[in-house]
Amino acid sequence: MRAYLYLLVFGVGAGALAIELAAARLLDPWFGNSQIVWAALISLVLACLALGAWFGGRVGDRSPSLLPLLAVVMVSGVATAVIPVIAQPVLQLAIRDLLELEAGLLLAAMVAVAILLTFPLVLLGAVTPWVVRIALSSVNTGGRTAGSLYAVGTVGSILGTLVPVLWLVPSYGTRRTFLLIGLWLVLLALCGSPWVARRQHATGLAGVLVMAALLGFDVLSGSTSIRPGLVAGSVPSRLLHEEESRYNYIAIREAGGERWLKLNEGNGIHSVWHPDRILSHGIWDYFLLAPWFSASPPDPETARVLVIGLAAGTVSSLWTDVYGPAPITGVELDPAILEVGREWFAMDRPNITAVAADGRQWLSRQDPSEVWDVVLVDAYRVPYIPFHLTTVEWFELVDEHLAASSVVAVNVGRTETDLSLVEAMVTTMSDVWPRVFVLEEPVPEGVLGNVLVIGVREQIGIETFADNVAGLPEHLPGEFRAFAAIAAAKVRVGIPDLDMKPWTDDKAPIERIVHRIVWNWLVIASEATLDAS
Repeated sequence: MRAYLYLLVFGVGAGALAIELAAARLLDPWFGNSQIVWAALISLVLACLALGAWFGGRVGDRSPSLLPLLAVVMVSGVATAVIPVIAQPVLQLAIRDLLELEAGLLLAAMVAVAILLTFPLVLLGAVTPWVVRIALSSVNTGGRTAGSLYAVGTVGSILGTLVPVLWLVPSYGTRRTFLLIGLWLVLLALCGSPWVARRQHATGLAGVLVMAALLGFDVLSGSTSIRPGLVAGSVPSRLLHEEESRYNYIAIREAGGERWLKLNEGNGIHSVWHPDRILSHGIWDYFLLAPWFSASPPDPETARVLVIGLAAGTVSSLWTDVYGPAPITGVELDPAILEVGREWFAMDRPNITAVAADGRQWLSRQDPSEVWDVVLVDAYRVPYIPFHLTTVEWFELVDEHLAASSVVAVNVGRTETDLSLVEAMVTTMSDVWPRVFVLEEPVPEGVLGNVLVIGVREQIGIETFADNVAGLPEHLPGEFRAFAAIAAAKVRVGIPDLDMKPWTDDKAPIERIVHRIVWNWLVIASEATLDAS
């Protein structure tokens, strides 16, 4: 029995952390993967485990027997298995209320999600102190017994942290991961049945039958989707493909013949492709203007181009369609997105070399002789730019790999009235390059939009860009030349904020600024809705 108690603590430790990691993936498509979401989730898990430890200690003193403990573990397993089933309609309601700016109902829905996680996690948190009380044979060895059991439980937690990330979620998806964690807990409890009364066999059989029914329903339903259908208020579109990778929930949607790549919470479009259009009619078109900010612009048909944040290849495909088969290297963190790009977004061009890696880590490993004429940074995990791609150290690394007259362009979010993130990027990039420009994409009032912040190695003025655009080669598509002429009027020189320190690896408060931008946008949009009503 003593060996089983150690197995029980080990298995419960693994299950608790596996629930936390799977819960992060469950919330990710709806609320994103920001530090705020992780802070809320980790706080919830710790609070549940703390409450469970208090509960387990009290109940263990009153009933230091195995039978009720195994029942608790079994119930926690069944409760874990039904989390994604019950959470889905709640999350659907929550995201709808977010789009309608009903913050009170959104908060209520988030509390409901917390309750879904609280029940199984509190039960699991009760196990270790309860087991300590059962295993305690002498006060003289109490410290050794408790320390050994908690150590084994912590080792189990390490396993529970790694297995969902490296195996379960990529292989089976989030829904079935919860089912498998629940099945693991039920079977773990059932393994203790030889040491308890016979009626525990019937209870264990009932638990296994419940888990088998849930697994069978999931398989027969033929769907592992964790976010099916459309969210109320979104643009009508047809789901072509969805999958869960190690890094993202990936969805391919189509509307009006145009395909969109949506990730995680789905509020942003990361790539677009239309078989009959030259331009995307989005911020990606503006990247094509980057070489013309140089006093000695490279030939875009032969220029070496580096794209950090390739996604499904919108920028690289646009460049190829407009300019020709220039040698383009694109770096994207998620290899599954690259596969989606090849299959659904015509990214299988022979001139495009796609690399699955973190952009900064990959560039730091390149030989100093590897240089590019144009570097385009379009890395996003909506609504954030990864902070390590916004600092002086990052831009200095980029500068080391720029040719003599090269240009770097960064996609930065903003609203019509809040350019604080743009100003931060201008200030930071001005610490590396002598001239920085801002190229604005027009956006309707009340809409979150984008601009390009462009760093140039030469001390030039706006007239250089205007002259280059006016002299674009005649063989380029007319639609692109017309677009470039209009965009030329949207350029301004970026002026660094002398009261702001450039962002560094030590301090880059991008989350704080993005949160303020989004909050202000929500307040303005809410006021506009109230005025209209």
